[in-house]
Amino acid sequence: MAEGTAEAPLENGGGGDSGAGALERGVAPIKPQYLTTKEQFHQFLEAKGQEKPCRETEVGDSAGNDLAEPEAKRIRLEDGQTEDGQTEEAAEPRKQPQTQKRARGQNKGRPHVKPTHYDKNRLCPSLIQESAAKCFFGDRCRFLHDVGRYLETKPADLGPRCVLFETFGRCPYGVTCRFAGAHLGPEGQNLVQEELAARGALPPPVRNGLDKALQQQLRKREVRFERAELALRRFSQGQPPGPTPAAAVPEGTVAKGAPRQDNCGAQQVPTGLGTSTPPSSPVRTCGPLTDEDVVRLRPCEKKPLDIRGKLYLAPLTTCGNLPFRRICKRFGADVTCGEMAVCTNLLQGQMSEWALLKRHQCEDIFGVQLEGAFPDTMTKCAELLSRTVEVDFVDINVGCPIDLVYKKGGGCALMNRSTKFQQIVRGMNQVLDVPLTVKIRTGVQERVNLAHRLLPELRDWGVALVTLHGRSREQRYTKLADWQYIEECVKAASPMPLFGNGDILSFEDANHAMQTGVAGIMIARGALLKPWLFTEIKEQRHWDISSSERLDILRDFTSYGLEHWGSDTQGVEKTRRFLLEWLSFLCRYVPVGLLERLPQRINERPPYYLGRDYLETLMASQKAADWIRISEMLLGPVPPNFVFLPKHKANAYK
Repeated sequence: MAEGTAEAPLENGGGGDSGAGALERGVAPIKPQYLTTKEQFHQFLEAKGQEKPCRETEVGDSAGNDLAEPEAKRIRLEDGQTEDGQTEEAAEPRKQPQTQKRARGQNKGRPHVKPTHYDKNRLCPSLIQESAAKCFFGDRCRFLHDVGRYLETKPADLGPRCVLFETFGRCPYGVTCRFAGAHLGPEGQNLVQEELAARGALPPPVRNGLDKALQQQLRKREVRFERAELALRRFSQGQPPGPTPAAAVPEGTVAKGAPRQDNCGAQQVPTGLGTSTPPSSPVRTCGPLTDEDVVRLRPCEKKPLDIRGKLYLAPLTTCGNLPFRRICKRFGADVTCGEMAVCTNLLQGQMSEWALLKRHQCEDIFGVQLEGAFPDTMTKCAELLSRTVEVDFVDINVGCPIDLVYKKGGGCALMNRSTKFQQIVRGMNQVLDVPLTVKIRTGVQERVNLAHRLLPELRDWGVALVTLHGRSREQRYTKLADWQYIEECVKAASPMPLFGNGDILSFEDANHAMQTGVAGIMIARGALLKPWLFTEIKEQRHWDISSSERLDILRDFTSYGLEHWGSDTQGVEKTRRFLLEWLSFLCRYVPVGLLERLPQRINERPPYYLGRDYLETLMASQKAADWIRISEMLLGPVPPNFVFLPKHKANAYK
């Protein structure tokens, strides 16, 4: 049975046999004794939990208009209903103008989080890193070289404990650490815990970093892409980027630098840097014949991507960072993927884009996702990654719906550009030594499905696995994912494995999804709302996790963030920023013990309710100021004049 069929009762009134009588559509069914009003909710938080106001609001109370969320964040659901379950006509008595625009999209004008005044008196890196040589710039250096002067202007420490010092025995940020009091001696020297240092407890290496020399070559456009250029030349000649006559190469021998076997009986392009040659003439070289020249990886010999039945954490922009992926790995995620990286930015050597490719040692099955609109940049980027990064697969983003990507021909737009799409897939598959996967949507327009026609072509083009999100670009998140259509696409894609994605927030949802015949499931928003969802699916249970356990998860995230981004001012504020972005999703979770009907659906927003303790109530707040208060519990007070707005307008109000 498809998941869309299983969720049909929700479409007709919200799972109606929970005994509540008149559960509103789009609102989570919380037990009446926990419900409250907006005013009482914020009064309770402002009083810091000293006094609980009476809970007189009941489900279905016609006067309880405070159950609705602020008009600015109310979203339009199917059949013209607002998120609190009433139709727009029924909402007219509230005297709210129907012409008011609903908050959608991104907060593009939000303030920059990093305070500028911290850059005025920065200490020179040559003094921070004790093993570093003398400052290369000398008198021309724009940073401070006087430690005493730096300490006079340095903001106060944020806490008495340094995570890096306690974990690894030494903090590499020295006096610039915002928790430096834990590891600075009386004369300002950086202390070392000899026991941890003797055991070699250094921070685990994060793979897939960008080498400085390679960055300079990319910026100066000195990197050559012979394999990509040959594949692109074949496209321009109207040839597929595959087999080439092998008449010029003696049987059983491959000269160094010459084209090597591509698939069984076909040749592949040269791999070394240097002058590229036409495919018909091999390169004559001298020197010893190495195993690398003779034994080359052919597409038919690529390591297969066998992840059937595994739980796949989706590549999540902004929130799917390395510390968050570590949290999900701890709760049982099997496959992880880096955030979407734009291929042109990678080819330009942008550090911020290359940071999206970093891989932690706990990520045993890891891939990266590329976004691009043209065969030349995507194929060259694939060849670059095959040389420089360590991944198990490369994914093409053909599902991104945002205008910035779509209008340039990338993301979902590739589903309507079949020629370019084919060239991108074939070209990348030609130059990669790892499997190539693709993530798509059902289509671009809401009632015009394209996936079932594309899947057989993707299978013929050599794609190892496809993930299908059961929504179109136009649909966004206004309706439930169409799992019935995903079930149809499984048959169209066979024998190529197809993963399904959309609306999975419980183990019941996952079970319904697997009944469609998909090879596995990808989890996206469900992991943001409750990262322990992977544990629930594997153990087939609902986890009524306590507020203290949830705070421990956030504390682990901040520790991973300080380890990854640093414990200096810049690292702390970057960790805080990503924590606040995550909290904008976590507040939608409703504890299991408060629900009248299990499970919570992903399209159900919680009304105002008081939790079983103060912390649980604070975590339910959808106000950005309360998220900042949670961040201060973990990372200390925020800088002066600190302001935060979430990336998406629908996630919070001031």
